[in-house]
Amino acid sequence: MEQALTWFKQTFANPWLLALLVIGVTVIVAKLTDIVLCRALWSLAQRTKSDVDERLIEVLHRPIFLTVVLIGLFIAANVVGLDDPFLFYVAGLLKTLGVLIWTVALFRIIEIVVDGLGRVAGDTPMARTLPLFNNVAKLVVLGGVVYAILLTWQLDVKPWLASAGIAGLAIGFAAKDTIANLFGGLFILADAPYKLGDYIVLDSGERGQVINIGLRSTRILTRDDVEVTLPNAVIANAKIVNESGGPAVQSRVTVTVGVAYGSDVDQVRRVLMEAARAVADVVQDPEPRVRFTEFGDSALVFRLLCWIHEPEQRGRALDALNTEVYRRFNAAGIQIPFPQRDVNMRQPG
Repeated sequence: MEQALTWFKQTFANPWLLALLVIGVTVIVAKLTDIVLCRALWSLAQRTKSDVDERLIEVLHRPIFLTVVLIGLFIAANVVGLDDPFLFYVAGLLKTLGVLIWTVALFRIIEIVVDGLGRVAGDTPMARTLPLFNNVAKLVVLGGVVYAILLTWQLDVKPWLASAGIAGLAIGFAAKDTIANLFGGLFILADAPYKLGDYIVLDSGERGQVINIGLRSTRILTRDDVEVTLPNAVIANAKIVNESGGPAVQSRVTVTVGVAYGSDVDQVRRVLMEAARAVADVVQDPEPRVRFTEFGDSALVFRLLCWIHEPEQRGRALDALNTEVYRRFNAAGIQIPFPQRDVNMRQPG
C-alpha cells in the first residue's frame, strides 16, 4: 500500500499529468451523474400522463454532462498552476461556454413548456397569450445571458448600461417604425383579436388565414395561396373582421336573387331551400333561411342565407349555391328578370 502511494505521488508530481487525471475522473463523474440523475428523473416522469417531463429530461441530459466536464477543466487549469492572466482567460472562456450551453437549453425548455401549455389550454384565451410568453421569456433569458457574460469577464456594467441607454435613444429615433411594429405585435399577442388559423379581413381589403404572428409582422395566406406580410403597426390601427371569431367557427354566406313579378313566392322559397339543402358545404344546423327583402324595379328580391362549416369554404359554397339555384329555377320555370328599357324613336319635323 505504501509502495502504491509512493508511486502515485511520484507519477503525478507533474501537474500536467495530475490535470489529465482530474479531467479523466471528471468525465467519469459527469457520465455517472448524468446516468443517475436522468434515470431518477425518468422514473418519476413515467408516472405522469404528459410527455413534457420526458422531453425536459432529454434537453437537460447534455447540459448536465457538459457542465460537470467544464468544472473539471476549471479544476485542471488550477492544478496546472497557470499564471493569473492565462488562468483568468481560461476561466472566463469556460464560464462563457457554460452560459451558452445553458442558454440553448433554456430556449428549448421554454419551447417545450409553451407547447405543453398550448395543448393544455386548447382554444381558451390563455392559449392566445402563449406566443407573447414565449417571446418575452426568451428576451429575459437573452438579457440574463448578456449580463452573466459581462460579469464573467469582470466588465463594469454601469458604463455599458449608460451606453445602452444612449444607444437606445438613438436606435429609437432611427427605427421608430420597427419599434412601432414591435409594440404592435405585443399588443396583438396580448389583446388577441385573432389567433393562428383564423380567417381575417382588414379594412384595406386583405383577407386570408393567419399563419404566423410575429413581433414585427403578421403573415396571412390568401385563397390564391399568396402569402401577405402585414406590419403589426398597421394591423394594430386597422379595423379587423375575424370571420373565425364568435361563438362558433361557422360562417354565413348570402345569395341574392331576383325573380320576375307574378312569380309564386311560396314556390320560390321552396326551390331556394331545396337548392341550399343540395349543397354539401352548407350545414343544416342552423338551417338555411329565405327572406323576401324588397320589391325591386324589375324583380322581387330574395335572399338565401346559409351557414358553412369554415370561412375558407365561402368561395366554393357560393359557386355551388349559385349553380344549384340557377338550375332549379330553370327546371321550375321561375324567371330571373333582367333590366329592360323601351326606346321610342321620333321623326323630326
